[in-house]
Amino acid sequence: MSVSLLDVRKVFPAAGGPVTAVDGVDLDVADGEFFAMLGPSGSGKTTVLRMIAGFEQPTSGRILLGGQDVSRLAPFQRDVNTVFQDYALFPHMSVADNVGYGPRVTKVPRPRRRARVEEALATVRLSGFGDRRPSQLSGGQRQRVALARALVNRPKVLLLDEPLGALDLRLREEMQVELKAIQREVGITFLFVTHDQGEALTMSDRVAVFDRGRVVQVGTPAEIYERPATAFVAGFVGTSTLLTGAVARDLLGADGSYVVRPEKIRVGTPGPGDATAEGTLVELVYAGAETRLHVQLDAGVRMIAAHPNAGGPEPDGPRPGDRVRLVWSREQVVRIGTAPRAGEPVGGRREVGA
Repeated sequence: MSVSLLDVRKVFPAAGGPVTAVDGVDLDVADGEFFAMLGPSGSGKTTVLRMIAGFEQPTSGRILLGGQDVSRLAPFQRDVNTVFQDYALFPHMSVADNVGYGPRVTKVPRPRRRARVEEALATVRLSGFGDRRPSQLSGGQRQRVALARALVNRPKVLLLDEPLGALDLRLREEMQVELKAIQREVGITFLFVTHDQGEALTMSDRVAVFDRGRVVQVGTPAEIYERPATAFVAGFVGTSTLLTGAVARDLLGADGSYVVRPEKIRVGTPGPGDATAEGTLVELVYAGAETRLHVQLDAGVRMIAAHPNAGGPEPDGPRPGDRVRLVWSREQVVRIGTAPRAGEPVGGRREVGA
């Protein structure tokens, strides 16, 4: 394994008493894997990254890099590099000098250092930019310089702490594709921290979802999205409707807690094996590629159905106030193991009325 965390905990002292930021995390990241740590602010993902980098030491547990216990080693003793959200470039240095800073500190001979810098800039598609200053570059280009500076020392693991957070939406989406392509090209392990579920799903081979200092699910993007393990995962990664208690018994004829994704739900006539429910359309949201219908079902749940806009919005479709019938395949309903606490929202809003 490239990175292994064994029962890692981190407790910070605080005026009101100790705060547990990371609470017994176990993780294994394979060599050459693009691995994302996903979660909301305060979930512990960045603290884990800082402990892997050596900027923080674990209160207990062990961190292994390539099988070696590095839990108490200084950052410069670990074969990792970090790319930060603010890039941390030296404004008075040229692009080439920024990228070559690490090899210069480690006393790599000048000819070899120059060759490494040129290779790193070519890897991030910035050949010919070596003489420019960071102030002469766009946000995306500065991000690439920071990436080249981290890659030039050829670390075994590259740590990325929300490196796309400062970019606008279009550039961020372009850089998601670029980062994944660069990772495949260089073949080293990327460990990526983000709170953006779209980034995690788009770029990663596997994702670890964090909640309140713990890892609540690890899997491929498809597994995390299609088969969420808990109500938290279902709500944080995409949008879901939670069906539980009397609502689940009414709509599904079963006890337990279940989630169904908006794109699995349609307006229409049920077929064999379908579940169905009637309600009132309360909100219609046009979102370009799809239109989302927010329906208050008679069973007492707010359900969201996503309808693709293949031919543009439907002028004769249902309107707020109309009665509609929602239909979904029972095979698309996922049972989850952990129901939310009373009053806890799912997907950033309260979707269950009972």
